[in-house]
Amino acid sequence: KARLITTSAFRKILFERYIRMRHSMQALVIIDIQNDYFPGGKMELVGSTAAAENAALLLAAFRKAQRPIFHVQHISLVPTATFFLPDTPGMQIHPLVCPQEDETVVQKHFPNSFRETPLLDLLRIRGITSIALAGMMTHMCVDTTTRAAFDLGFACHLAHDACATRDLAHNGKTVEAAQVQTAYMAALGQVFAKVMSTQEMCASLA
Repeated sequence: KARLITTSAFRKILFERYIRMRHSMQALVIIDIQNDYFPGGKMELVGSTAAAENAALLLAAFRKAQRPIFHVQHISLVPTATFFLPDTPGMQIHPLVCPQEDETVVQKHFPNSFRETPLLDLLRIRGITSIALAGMMTHMCVDTTTRAAFDLGFACHLAHDACATRDLAHNGKTVEAAQVQTAYMAALGQVFAKVMSTQEMCASLA
């Protein structure tokens, strides 16, 4: 016997399918959470461990939701580079966010995770239209990648407490890491990304 469906019920079904489809097109991109950024590394950041712990929570949530996950790993090829050098422990992805066998690792050599990497093609092949971002350093690769992703047409969601940076200096003045973090998140949140907490981002997957 045919099942009668009302207009309101049909709309509800369509809405639920849209929500599932929208979520299924979101991927997590974790940028450069590598050993050199942690205590004992060659470029220790302020709050790197706390940020990585939050990134690990995001990773667990995306795995549970069976969403695509991409790990970006920086390898420094510039002769003057002092960290993330090839074949060193410092270039390895930190154990807190270690990739699983079925997760993609994209290696890069520039701040922009899309430059001369297959990341864009990998996202488009999967039908990804929205990306959640976390990583290091906020003022460098996170900022550059987020802006690039926006320009490429992706809807970006950035977990501010799953990112870390360091003190910067300009014109004889030192800008503390907390101020650097606030300034960059404020700027990115104006246009390029929805800046949110790890807790908010995890809750959005439910």
